Amino acid sequence: MFAGVVTLGAMSPGPDFALVVRHSVVSGRAHGMAAAAGIAAGVFAWAAAAASGIAALIAWAPGVLTAVKLLGAAYLVYLGVQAWRSTAQAQPDPVGRATGLPAAFRDGLLTNVLNPKAAVFFVALLPQFLPARPGVLDTMALSGIAVAITVAWFIAVAALFASLRRLLTRTTVRRLIDRATGTVLIALGIRLAATSAR
Repeated sequence: MFAGVVTLGAMSPGPDFALVVRHSVVSGRAHGMAAAAGIAAGVFAWAAAAASGIAALIAWAPGVLTAVKLLGAAYLVYLGVQAWRSTAQAQPDPVGRATGLPAAFRDGLLTNVLNPKAAVFFVALLPQFLPARPGVLDTMALSGIAVAITVAWFIAVAALFASLRRLLTRTTVRRLIDRATGTVLIALGIRLAATSAR
């Protein structure tokens, strides 16, 4: 049941999905997978924080939660603006030389870690599947399941869109993708800033 809920959460459209798609199309399969690894690292961080009680403190501390929310919103808008800026180039770089694997990993990690909804999600979900007095192995098992599902899903997304890269990196199509993902990321950032994470 825990795996099913996490799978639905991973598959729901959002900034993580848009980010993996863009990195896969712009820079290739390896970059998409690096972004997926960053997202999975963020999921592990939130799962571990929820199990240890840290995420609960964040979720119930209005000032901290607001700070995380605003930082996350600002980062999403930044990524969206970067995508739009790339459409202004006369010939967008089809291989994404400006974006290395560490940068793709960082984008995935920060997009997930700076999403306060992830904190609320794990605070509400994880305790329901842990025993009354959870041990380290209990926590690690559930965190490992969440990470494995996240990695599997986003690696599949990266592989799919990377396989279509030859078609999708044509200049006109590439600009459309950059504009679409840029618009989605900016809209998600604005929505995150304007709404409550609770």
